[in-house]
Amino acid sequence: MALTPVVLIHGSEAALSDRALNEALSLRKDFERTTLDGSELELGRFSEVIAPSLFSERRVVVIRDLQDVIGEVGEEILASFEAIDPNTHLIFLHRGGVKGKGLVEKIKKQKSEYIACEPLKKQSEKEGFVREEFARHGRKISPAAVVALVNATGSDTRELAAACSQIAFDTNAGKAQIDEGDIANYYQGRVEATGFDVADAVVAGDVKGTLITLRQALDTGTDPVMIISAVANSVRAIAKVSDVPRNAKSFELAGTLGLAPWQIDKARRQLTRWRPGMITFAINELARADYGVKGGEADPIYALERAMVAIAKNIASGGSV
Repeated sequence: MALTPVVLIHGSEAALSDRALNEALSLRKDFERTTLDGSELELGRFSEVIAPSLFSERRVVVIRDLQDVIGEVGEEILASFEAIDPNTHLIFLHRGGVKGKGLVEKIKKQKSEYIACEPLKKQSEKEGFVREEFARHGRKISPAAVVALVNATGSDTRELAAACSQIAFDTNAGKAQIDEGDIANYYQGRVEATGFDVADAVVAGDVKGTLITLRQALDTGTDPVMIISAVANSVRAIAKVSDVPRNAKSFELAGTLGLAPWQIDKARRQLTRWRPGMITFAINELARADYGVKGGEADPIYALERAMVAIAKNIASGGSV
């Protein structure tokens, strides 16, 4: 399949634009990649990056936040289309709105691949999105199940996409069509606290929430070892993002950190409550809990609860506990 050398990803729905970018880059995984930030792009830099290479390598240049480029740079970009190196592909991301709209319209005329990523506001748009998601996963879903899923998820497109993916994966592959019962089973399972819910409460420093979700998770049969594993995964993700520059894009860090972009974004949000020493404290408490639930202490549940609460209190107190 021939790839279009110019891709324009346009719209304010981050979940859709992130996916569109990842898919465009995956089709060009053998290309040398350069990423430019429109808000920081100085005149001449774009021309320098797309200048013909002596070695004729295939390259892809990603220009994020196209709406923030200054007028002179916009003109520079448009002028480049007259003599673009055929081995160079361009991917533009514009967040939508009126700012930079003229530049968008001119790029659209360059025989570019245009990908709209506007928020899904209407019920019909969300239902169409769900059908497309299940088709992407090679699954069929009944009309009633589509409506049930949209009504259960709400307006968060990222959450809706995640639900589609999880349901498609969890539902018996031999089943011809996913129905309302499968949607109900998925959301019933989410009502029951899991290790991941406990982890979210712990790393947020929510002591009360930690106790509630922990007891609910244990009451519904969640293995204590799995709870420790979920919390440990969250702590490791926080540790990983703590060592990278704050202005680095999550999709650029994904391969290096071994995390999905959404996991990096989530860990960064959680990191705001963490202070120096908290990661070491949490790792030590998790090790004690792991030892306790595997027979090292007489009351494994107490060992688990003590560690989870200790970590949450440490975060809530700013590290003074």
